Amino acid sequence: MGFYAVLPYLATHLGSGLGMAGWLVGLVLGLRTFSQQGLFVVGGALTDRYGPRPVVLAGCALRITGFGWLAVAGSTATVIAAVLLIGFAAALFSPAVESEAAREAVRHERDTGTPRAHVLALFSAAGQAGAFIGPLLGSLLLLLGGGFRAACLAGAVVFVGVLAGHARLMPRADPVRKRKRKRKRERKRERERGGDRTPASDTVTRTAQRGRSSWRAVFTNRPFLLLCLAYSGYLVSYNQLYLSLPVEVERATGSGAALGWLFALSSLLVVVAQVPLTRFSAHRIAPRTALVTGLAVVAAGFAAVPLTPAGPGGLLPGAALVVLLTLGQMLLVPAARGLVPDLVDDRQLGLATGALSSVSGIAVLVGSAATGALLDVPAPVRWAVLAAVPLAGAALAFTLPVGRGGKEQGTRAVAG
Repeated sequence: MGFYAVLPYLATHLGSGLGMAGWLVGLVLGLRTFSQQGLFVVGGALTDRYGPRPVVLAGCALRITGFGWLAVAGSTATVIAAVLLIGFAAALFSPAVESEAAREAVRHERDTGTPRAHVLALFSAAGQAGAFIGPLLGSLLLLLGGGFRAACLAGAVVFVGVLAGHARLMPRADPVRKRKRKRKRERKRERERGGDRTPASDTVTRTAQRGRSSWRAVFTNRPFLLLCLAYSGYLVSYNQLYLSLPVEVERATGSGAALGWLFALSSLLVVVAQVPLTRFSAHRIAPRTALVTGLAVVAAGFAAVPLTPAGPGGLLPGAALVVLLTLGQMLLVPAARGLVPDLVDDRQLGLATGALSSVSGIAVLVGSAATGALLDVPAPVRWAVLAAVPLAGAALAFTLPVGRGGKEQGTRAVAG
C-alpha cells in the first residue's frame, strides 16, 4: 500500500512536475526496477548471513528515508539517489520476508498438514490488496491538493507502521541462525577442551568458503535455474500489462483512460479469488502442475486478444488478457515460491529467494526491449509471439520435480 501510493504517480511527477525529458523519466524508472529486482540476490544473501529480522528492519528504515527524500528532491541527481534508495530498500526486505514466509509455510505444512500454498496465497492476496488500496490513497491525496509530496509522506508513514509491526512480531532469531549458534557453541567447547586449536584466521577462511559454496550451490543447481527461467517467462509476460496492454487499450478506445479500471480488475481478482483458488488447487494438483497450468493460462490470455470480439467500448480483448493473465498468476506464483524450499538447502533459502527475483528481473529487462520492438509488427503476430513466451516457460517447468513438499524429494531432485 505504501509503495503503490507513490509509484503510479512518479512518472507524471518527474515529467510534468520536474520537467524531465521522456528518456530521463524512463531511465529513472528503469533504475528503480534494477535497484530492486536486480539486487534481490544481495538481500537474500544478507538474510542467510544475518537472519531475516535485521535485514527487514534495515530495509524498512531505508524505504522510509527514501520516500522522505523523494518528497523534497528537486534535482535530477537527488531524485535518482532517492529512487535508488527506495529500490534497494525493497531488495533488502522483500527477499527476507518472502524467504521467511516460505520457511514458515513449510513448517506449518509439516506441523498441520495444511499445504504451504495456503500461506503463500495469503501473502499474495495481501500484496494485491495493497496494490489496489495504495493508488486510491495516492489519488485521494492528490485530489485534496496535497500533491506528490503528500503521497510520498503517506508512503513513508505506512512504512513506519510496517517497521513497527515487524519489530514487534518478527522472531528475533530464525531456526537457521539458532543452529549456527549451536554449532559455534559446540566448537567453542571443543577449543576449551583442547580438541580444536584452529586459528581464528582459519575460521574466517572457512566462513568465506561457506559463503562462496552457498552461491555455487544455488547457481549450479540445475532444477532451481530451470525454475528461475520458467518464472522469468511469467514475469516477462506480466510486464506486458505495462507495455502491450496500454497500446491495446489506446488502439481500442482512443485513449488510456480505461487502463486504471483494468488494473483495478486485476487486483480485485487476486484479493477475492487468490485464497479460494489456491485452497482448491493445493489439495488437488502438485506445485509443478500448478506452475505449468498457470503459464499455459497466461499464454491463453495473449492468444485471446486477437480472437476476442471488441464488444462494448472495445475493451473486451484487453479484459480477456487481464483476467486470464491474473488467473495464471494466481496459480503459478504460490506454486513457484513453494517449490523453492524443495530445490535448495534451507541454509540457502534467502539467497535462492533473492536469486529467483534477480534472474527474473534481468530477463524482464532484456525481454522488455525485445517485446517493445514487437509493438510495430501486425497485432496477430505480436500476440502470437507473446503467447510463445509463457508456453516456453511451461515447457521448462514440466521438467521440474513434482514438489509435494518433502525435503527428501527436493534433495533427490537436486542430486539428479
